[in-house]
Amino acid sequence: MCGGIVSESLVQALAVEGIHLPDDVVQRAIDSYILHTNQGNVHIETPHNEKRIATLHRGAGPKGVSKTLWKSFDALLLNLARGEGARVLPARVCDIVWRDKRPEIECRGKEPRPYDLVVVACGVNTSGLRLLENLGFGYRRPQTMQTFITEIMLGRKTIQEWFGSSMHLFLLSNPSIEFAAFIPKGDFVTVCLLGRSIDRACVRSFFKDPAVRGCFPPMWRIPDDACRCSPKINVGEAIRPYADRVVAVGDCGVSRLYKDGIGAAYRTAKAAARTAIFSGVSAQDFDRHYAPIYSHLRRDNWLGRVLFSASGIVKRSPASVSSLLCVTAEEQKLPFEKRRMSGVLWDMFTGSAAYGDILRRSMHPALAASFVQHIVRACDAGLEIVPKGGCG
Repeated sequence: MCGGIVSESLVQALAVEGIHLPDDVVQRAIDSYILHTNQGNVHIETPHNEKRIATLHRGAGPKGVSKTLWKSFDALLLNLARGEGARVLPARVCDIVWRDKRPEIECRGKEPRPYDLVVVACGVNTSGLRLLENLGFGYRRPQTMQTFITEIMLGRKTIQEWFGSSMHLFLLSNPSIEFAAFIPKGDFVTVCLLGRSIDRACVRSFFKDPAVRGCFPPMWRIPDDACRCSPKINVGEAIRPYADRVVAVGDCGVSRLYKDGIGAAYRTAKAAARTAIFSGVSAQDFDRHYAPIYSHLRRDNWLGRVLFSASGIVKRSPASVSSLLCVTAEEQKLPFEKRRMSGVLWDMFTGSAAYGDILRRSMHPALAASFVQHIVRACDAGLEIVPKGGCG
């Protein structure tokens, strides 16, 4: 129940750990993205022309698939863990209780068993959060936002023709939608909508938008039986995510705002593992060595909210959107190191950099001057529509 994007930074981090994503797991390597607006669109290449963003399926893939041509990303990681000596018990956890100062896990159909450390990675779309809250150490689940995700079967040939190897992002005037993306994979395109009030009417309105309709073949309509879900995502960190011998990682703790949830799970899990192995499993150990990583992600998300608030202001002004498109389109002729707006947009929408770093780069004097200059030109000319492909 996610977009299935592995960011550049996570691809590199996994490679350092000796984890390389095989071709039968990666559905498509993304080499660019296209930003769609109500004033036009612009094509932005990946920095340094490298295909380092991977699209994949977390599990078995969309509902109704009769022939699977890929492997699950989660299964890959689970098998790697087995190879390192982990013992996997395929059982549903029913309860966690304290017994002789150790957490004891009860699984369906099995005898309760005590553990030295319980690491919870259950996400936010589960009753597992209740088990954490009932342990009584002060855990409080994170704030969430409703999303809409659907997997659209189009076939590899149609996807290559209409979407290519680009992720398609939308900065539309629809006030209900914070973020929207089309993520091409093998035979499917994953559609992700994030917002404060994503309901059926909002979804219908989105797919009727001319900027969205132009991405699909003529006369195409979203199938009634398309695989779809409305999962929650973490938009605010959990309170007190650890105690003696218990720690929460990933979405049930803290995640990146709106994107790179897999990357955030990797960073928090690694911090928890390092703490347990090299320091200990007490609350004090997690305070000293896990909490700093957790707090860094929380503070960075606050800066992310500033960025997305600014993008919300920009998308409400046709002149501002036109300026953004013009600056970005003109940058495509420059060396990579001078494509400041392109780099900011790339990292903001793909999650490949920290929000603090993105905010700092967005305030570069040369970028601000260019953006304001184009706004003035647009206002002077009464410009509200930018031709398709950028600034004409």
